[in-house]
Amino acid sequence: MSSKKDPELPVQPKSGFSRRGFIRGVGIGSGVLGTTGLLPKEAAAAPGAAVVGPGPVAMTLTINGKPVNLTAEPRVTLLDAMRNYLDLTGAKRVCDRGTCGACTVLINGKSVYSCTTLAIDAQGKKIETIEGLPVNNPVSAAFVNHDGQQCGYCTPGFVMAAHGFLREHPNPTEADVEHGLCGNLCRCGTYMGVRKAVVEAAKGMKGGSNG
Repeated sequence: MSSKKDPELPVQPKSGFSRRGFIRGVGIGSGVLGTTGLLPKEAAAAPGAAVVGPGPVAMTLTINGKPVNLTAEPRVTLLDAMRNYLDLTGAKRVCDRGTCGACTVLINGKSVYSCTTLAIDAQGKKIETIEGLPVNNPVSAAFVNHDGQQCGYCTPGFVMAAHGFLREHPNPTEADVEHGLCGNLCRCGTYMGVRKAVVEAAKGMKGGSNG
């Protein structure tokens, strides 16, 4: 074995300390801490946890009161599952970032952006979409009466959000509606008609009396 010193390394002082050695030690130590600090909790899989994917897996969703089966990758969103696998195209893809509300559906009675919900996580829950509403439901009828839609692209999301809102606020004012549906956007700007429509719909639904 050669006894030559590494020309790039300084001669180690008698004290055993060098600037380069210190930096190397800190770097290695930090890396070890950063790794071992995460492994026990965050990085290690929970004992007995079921792992699915990345390939397609079988799912069963309960949509509008009926179980439907599909096979899709676990990364598929509820919006994509409905539109691309189940031919339920009422919920619309617009922002695809949980901002505009055009993809709104109800899950267990609550308004949810289906573009940010995984289909696999919606199993065992009650999903309601625009396709499951009666044609003459009070909300849709009120939207027509008050010109609450123009291009209509955002309308299914607004209607579903309104249904979820009215279940918790059966007697809203227009100010209540403005606040309650602030998660839905309309590029045509029909907000005044939407607010009046939801207040009118409340009167025609059980529990709704006055605005």
